[in-house]
Amino acid sequence: MWHACNPKSDDDLKQCAELGKSLSRMSQPTILTVLAESAEPLHGYVIVQKAAASPMFGGKKPDPAGIYRTLKKMEEQGWDTPTSGAAKRLFSLTPEGRAALRRWIDALACYMATIQELREEASAALKIPVPAQPVCLGHDE
Repeated sequence: MWHACNPKSDDDLKQCAELGKSLSRMSQPTILTVLAESAEPLHGYVIVQKAAASPMFGGKKPDPAGIYRTLKKMEEQGWDTPTSGAAKRLFSLTPEGRAALRRWIDALACYMATIQELREEASAALKIPVPAQPVCLGHDE
């Protein structure tokens, strides 16, 4: 069964593109939030684990390679600072990373407003009221 808000399997995740759950760009605000919440630098493995618990991934472990690629891009933009730990790199948020997260807060609000407009238009096109809750595939209201 397809879970509209939190995919529970790889098959469910494949269908989540319809919800934007698979947008790789959403890894950035997730990682920035994980780093902002931490008082200490974090290993990449810990970032992957904490990202899995975020609303974006809903308990499903994200692709570690994708997280590391995003961390590398963020490092190139000056948003995080890796430091060498015992055997693994540690990541912490820079002031530029905090500013980027603040911009993401606004961008996400704009996405929500745009998505709500699209939901209203799509519902009007089907001549149905805007559903208050998502309906799982294969089920009618």
